[in-house]
Amino acid sequence: MPANQLGPDGWRKPWSGGNGGSCVEAKKLNDGRVALRQSTDPDGPALIYTNHEITTFIEGAKSGQADFLLG
Repeated sequence: MPANQLGPDGWRKPWSGGNGGSCVEAKKLNDGRVALRQSTDPDGPALIYTNHEITTFIEGAKSGQADFLLG
């Protein structure tokens, strides 16, 4: 879905770092789902995940299941 349809408020950059301002932004939706968008393209697409999907992803990343993506 286009991220601009989700409104401008409530977007946060939990993974912001020293990458020149290109960050992933997240927004918790009223129904518990989570939207992710690219900060450099706020009118571009947003990926929408259920609470279960985002919880599974974050828990997996914390436990090292995504370490293959590093370096």
